[in-house]
Parts: sequence; C-alpha cells; structure tokens
Amino acid sequence: MFTGIVEEVGTLAARRDQGDSAVLSIRASTVLTDVSLGDSIAVNGVCLTVTGVQPDADGTGIWTTDVMAETLSRSSLGAVAEGAPVNLERAVSPQTRLGGHMMQGHVDGVGSIVSRTPAEHWEVVRIGLPAGLGRYVVEKGSIAVDGVSLTVSAVSALDDAVTSETGHWFEVSLIPTTLRETTLGARATGETVNLEVDVIAKYVERLLGARS
Repeated sequence: MFTGIVEEVGTLAARRDQGDSAVLSIRASTVLTDVSLGDSIAVNGVCLTVTGVQPDADGTGIWTTDVMAETLSRSSLGAVAEGAPVNLERAVSPQTRLGGHMMQGHVDGVGSIVSRTPAEHWEVVRIGLPAGLGRYVVEKGSIAVDGVSLTVSAVSALDDAVTSETGHWFEVSLIPTTLRETTLGARATGETVNLEVDVIAKYVERLLGARS
C-alpha cells in the first residue's frame, strides 16, 4: 500500500526491453536508504518489486525491477524512456503517517493532460479520463496521478460528451510543493499520466451490483 506522498523524483537510468517484459534500472537515493530485495516501490504510481540494488559511494544508487507486459500495456511505463524523471514512493509501514490516501499502486487507466492554467501561487491542471473511469471520480474526492495523491477540484458531468477527446475530464489544483517536488510540474499538454481511482468506490459499486 502507498499514500501518494512522493518521496523523491528518480531517473530512469536504463531500460532493457525483452519482448513481453522489460527491466528498468532507476537511479534514486531516498528510497534506497533501507531497501531490501523484494520490497515494493511505486514508480509513477505503479507498484513494482525491487529485484536488485547497486549502491554508490555518494549515497545514491540504482535499483532494478521487472515489468511484465500487462503493466507495460496498461500504464505509461510502456513508453517511458531512458533519462525520464519518475515519481518514487516506498510502501507504507505501520508507523507511516497517512498524509494522502490509501493507494494500491494498481493503475486503472492512462489519462492525458488537457490543459494547464497557472495562477499566482498554484496551477489548475485538467486531465482527460479514459472511458469507464468517470463514475469513480467525484469533486473533493481523492485520485492518484502518476502516484501523487490529489484532491479533485472539478469534474465533468457524466452525461457531458463534449468535454475532451476522451469524453470526460477532472481538474486538480497543484500547490507549489507538488509542482516543485514531483514530475507533475513539468508535464506538458498532451502527455500521458497514470491514474488510480479510489478503490473504495469500486468496492461499493461491486457490492451494490451484487445486491441488485
């Protein structure tokens, strides 16, 4: 489990594609302070398993992870290139403060940046929603964007078909810390982002469907 509070921005140092999978090597520092093989680290919101660690003398290092075809096809990791910055967060521990919201690191879909509207001290970002996810997103609710826990500030109506090229959208307001300390500050219009909706909404839908 994760909370969506990004600990650092790492760099994809190397990528080795293997047909139906890929091996990613990621340079980092903070998330490697107490890492062990088999630990979970979220990369742009995708829960991945540490398969190797190569520490450097300066306190940084490179950790590796295997990414299967399912993950590559259902998240933006399928297109992430060497040198790209990535949001990193270690799995929560029993002592972790829940500063964001409970996340699984299981991407529900890939959205795209529709627009960015700067304000004096923050920025409003509109993101297109893939078909089928709109019903899980509500104003003032939580959503993970590239592994960052955010509060939805506005959302399109479910019956509004003329909103974006994907049909529906939501907006988030990014504070200076988020713009500075995560990759969302540099995401340009048209770029893709990983989305994970609140798992509670999916469970409620499933339970109500079973009752009916």
